[in-house]
Amino acid sequence: RQVPVLQAVTILSEVVSEHTAIITLNRPQARNAWDEGMIAAFVSTLESYEADPAVRTVVITGAGSAFCAGGDLKVMREHAGMFAGDPYHLRQRYRRGIQRIPAVLDSYDKPVIAAVNGAAIGAGLDLACMCDIRVASERAKFGQTFPRLGLVPGDGGGYLLQRIIGFPRALELGLTGDVINAERALELGLVHYVEEPGAVMERALEIASRISRNAPQAVALTKRAIYRARHQTMQQA
Repeated sequence: RQVPVLQAVTILSEVVSEHTAIITLNRPQARNAWDEGMIAAFVSTLESYEADPAVRTVVITGAGSAFCAGGDLKVMREHAGMFAGDPYHLRQRYRRGIQRIPAVLDSYDKPVIAAVNGAAIGAGLDLACMCDIRVASERAKFGQTFPRLGLVPGDGGGYLLQRIIGFPRALELGLTGDVINAERALELGLVHYVEEPGAVMERALEIASRISRNAPQAVALTKRAIYRARHQTMQQA
């Protein structure tokens, strides 16, 4: 059963089971690269599901062949849209724009699963890292490619990646900008599962179903306790 909830130009979302929602990044012509409207719609959709007691888990995926290519290179080259203006205005746009995504997901009590159907590059890799569980297609690729473009991870990548794969590996990927395949991502612990392309969403929904069968408040508080324990002593935890 599919119940449409929200459709925007660049974000599609629907509740696909009793307690699971799917959010799809929907700019396939740009490999689901972020733009300002897409960011706003994505954050709004996340917040609406956070406030909906019927939704217990959220799955994020991409339309077409990519999960998310990060920033739109064409817009970057033209210094337009979210990349327009002098350094001061760029900082403000980041704070009011793409940095809203890690801010929302950092405090999100409901489990979020990334169904990485294709390339997750730059801010796309960071988005996958913001999720709690990652299921990847055999065709997926991952890269912290910011230095290749003369950029630094501006949406939490420097914080997130090392907490998943460890400091030395995150430093290597961040400095080289290397792109790795799904098999290597699994070896590094970046993803939890690698599936055939047609089975990625099926596995993500199966995990979501197992989580959603549990008591929602217990799940929310367990997630919160595990994340906070990374920065606490045993007594505090």
